[in-house]
Amino acid sequence: MKTAYLILAVVGAIVPYIFFVQFMASGAPPDAFVRQLFATAPAGGFTADLVITSIVFWIWSFGEARRLSMRGWWIYPVVNLAVGLSCAFPLFLYLREKRVLAPPRV
Repeated sequence: MKTAYLILAVVGAIVPYIFFVQFMASGAPPDAFVRQLFATAPAGGFTADLVITSIVFWIWSFGEARRLSMRGWWIYPVVNLAVGLSCAFPLFLYLREKRVLAPPRV
């Protein structure tokens, strides 16, 4: 599973940026990006779903990182905000899997 999580983290970083780059190349002002997130009911629904899921991920990953003594938890919300949940979540699962499979710390 570790390899699958790593591949998904990479894909989750690349695919959203394809859309972000297309948007930025269109010449639209940056504030138009936020407006368009809620421009239609379906877009608003997807945006709200993603925001709520991101908050749940932050809460869960914080507790899970503490439980497993994983350092640097703060990186996951940063990746979530800078890239997206599609990268942050599989990245967390990859590093969590590494921690679970690692020999016990002495």
